[in-house]
Amino acid sequence: MKLKFTYILLIILLAGLFSNSYASSEVLTWSACIKEAAKNHPDLIAAEEGIKQSEASKQQTASGLFPQITGSVDASSAKTAGNSGSTTKDTYSYGVSGTQLIFDGTKTINNVRAASEDVAAAKQSFKFTSTTVRFRLRSAFVDLLKAQDMLRITEEIYNIRRSNLELITLRYVSGLEHKGALLTAEADLADAEYGISQTKRSVVVAQQELVKEMGRKQLTPIYVSADFQVKDSALEKPDFQLLAKNNPSLQQLIAQQRSAEFSLKSAYANFFPELSGSAGANRTGSRWAPRADQWDMGLSLSLPLFEGGLRTAQVSEAKALVRQLQENQRSVLDGVILTLQQSWALLQDAIENVNVQNKALIAAQERSNIAQAQYSIGFIAFDNWTIIEDNLVKAKRNYLDAQAAALLAEAKWVQAKGEVIEYE
Repeated sequence: MKLKFTYILLIILLAGLFSNSYASSEVLTWSACIKEAAKNHPDLIAAEEGIKQSEASKQQTASGLFPQITGSVDASSAKTAGNSGSTTKDTYSYGVSGTQLIFDGTKTINNVRAASEDVAAAKQSFKFTSTTVRFRLRSAFVDLLKAQDMLRITEEIYNIRRSNLELITLRYVSGLEHKGALLTAEADLADAEYGISQTKRSVVVAQQELVKEMGRKQLTPIYVSADFQVKDSALEKPDFQLLAKNNPSLQQLIAQQRSAEFSLKSAYANFFPELSGSAGANRTGSRWAPRADQWDMGLSLSLPLFEGGLRTAQVSEAKALVRQLQENQRSVLDGVILTLQQSWALLQDAIENVNVQNKALIAAQERSNIAQAQYSIGFIAFDNWTIIEDNLVKAKRNYLDAQAAALLAEAKWVQAKGEVIEYE
């Protein structure tokens, strides 16, 4: 009787500790995790800064199409020594001058167009980063959800093992069961206790993983609230070719290829002369403020004659880059299509496996109920009964594993489609 009371007290304490810690901790939904990660995740922030860098680079390139105006103020003093003594001459001037590009064989225009494609590539890179972050965030969310549910299951297993030990203890004291059965039941209970401790540590690790993927700087006690239902089941086989064309990794390469094509045109434009105009107006004098007006204007034409094959090599380099990106694009397209097919197949397998494991759990639970009643009245031997109980424990874990695997397969499928973090 004392043994039975001790076990009951222990399981009440374990359940109480978990429920109290859960109640006092922050409980997050999936949508809350998405909002926080979208705002705070360092990878997304870095990718967004990459877009800003490419936009600033485009502005720098485009500035060459506008007039370049410079203002200046000069003051100087010169001293000259001679036979009749030394003289000092002061000179002051201020003015404004400017240059304007007139023609450069569309080099600057093509550089601006290439920079625009670089901005588009940076935006696609941000989307690719967003898909990666979403997958990691979803995986962390599912890991914590699984760990929480596993803790519940390990406590159920503990209850099963404790009840079994109580029953076997009574039969052993009555002389109806051998000592080996008692020792086995005690070992099973110890294993169940270890399972609870191990799962609690897994919960902490999963919490740290989710905190990291949300972009938080410190670990705080958190739990998640959700079910194991797969929403994006994709039961009908989709058009993988169409899905692949919208993948950000492919779209990024397409933008990079267009940028390289404009850069090639810019390299060809190096063979054309460059024409620019200039004008200026200033005032000079020996005293401040100077009053003598001066102005100038003119045209400047430059044409490369010989540079040791520099510009020809630049064209060859640009051509090679275009061809390289074309082949990379074909390779990535093939890879994305294959990943989509694999992810879709994995998702369908995982969904079907959930149904299989659910039926196995129902059957194992029913067999356990029947076997426990039969064992209590001596209809089946301990060895047969314990196998049935072990199958029930295994079925509980397998069903949870199958549910978590289905959610992870869904997350992988969403990532393969190239969906960003806000996708739902």
